[in-house]
Amino acid sequence: MKSKLLLLFLLFCTIAQSQSLANSLNSGKPNLFIITTDGFRWQEVFKGADLILIRNSKAVKDTGILIDQFWHENLEERRKKLLPFFWSVIAKKGRLSGNKDFGNEVKVANLYKISYPGYNEILTGFADKNFIPNLAVQNRNSNLLEYFNKLEAYSGRVVAFSSWNILPFILNEKRSGITVNGGYESLDESDSLNNIINQLQNGISEKKHTRQDLLTFASAKNYIESKHPKMLFLGLGETDEFAHLGRYDQYLQKAHQFDQMIAELWYYVQTDPFYKDNTVFVITTDHGRGSKTLNWAKHGFWVKGSGEAWMAMIGPGILAEGEIKYKEVIYQKQIAASVSQLLGEKFQALDHSVAEAFNLPSPPTKLNVVSSISFTAAKK
Repeated sequence: MKSKLLLLFLLFCTIAQSQSLANSLNSGKPNLFIITTDGFRWQEVFKGADLILIRNSKAVKDTGILIDQFWHENLEERRKKLLPFFWSVIAKKGRLSGNKDFGNEVKVANLYKISYPGYNEILTGFADKNFIPNLAVQNRNSNLLEYFNKLEAYSGRVVAFSSWNILPFILNEKRSGITVNGGYESLDESDSLNNIINQLQNGISEKKHTRQDLLTFASAKNYIESKHPKMLFLGLGETDEFAHLGRYDQYLQKAHQFDQMIAELWYYVQTDPFYKDNTVFVITTDHGRGSKTLNWAKHGFWVKGSGEAWMAMIGPGILAEGEIKYKEVIYQKQIAASVSQLLGEKFQALDHSVAEAFNLPSPPTKLNVVSSISFTAAKK
């Protein structure tokens, strides 16, 4: 009997110590994960697989298998087969914006509708009129992560992982001082799992601009578990890579994999004392793609549909509206101010203007991390 009581006491002490450690690491301020998948269309998010494309033998190696995996006559079932976490969890506990069929739009404000301007817009709140190609050019615009890294509650607790090797330049890693890992950059070798990931990366003979998303995700998740950052940007890229190759089958597979990664990450944060009920996920894309069957693989200012995006949100301070079916227009440049307000701050940049926050309804009950926050209506 005494041994059982001793065991229970030790267990209680361990749990209390773990909770104490989590509390000491956490400033009480909400945590934020901004997650993107490059060039993923709103059509697949809200409608699932396109029947014409999954039957196209030029875009799909085995149409029969792909139809078995991702097709269903019912729209709700079809999109759930492609993105089960989106439509089983976010649609019930968060919000999904961008279904144009209901007049609900998430628009790209920059003129160019390619990746560098898109990520710049999301992260700086500024749709730069100056063209910056998808090249290793240091971004002159200060960003949201940089701003939060200077605040006491978030200082040294802001990090970014990206499959695309240009993100360190978009975030201007040298100026901002943010920890950024992009493309096939090596990871900290003092960590055993990082060593394994580095070995896998080094073993890839043909390294392109975009690292495999599974390696990016494994790197980010390991950092999250060991370092507990308060703000994370996770940029995945293989949806865009395979779309450019005209591989609709792999485009869908990578989108499905993206959904699984978010599900795994959400489960982790909701079972970790540091993150549980104190972490907001903002999930979006940097640009759209061609809206027609013949040009679905392309994007840019000349391709209609490239400025059409989408956004999902879940976490404290987010009303569980599910799929937004009323008319609304949100611009990517408004994301930075909106998520900043969710964290109880106001993102400001000295070197450029920042678009105002969009109108985000507050939950009816007070949450433990975000008190009543008033959001200004979006300027059209």
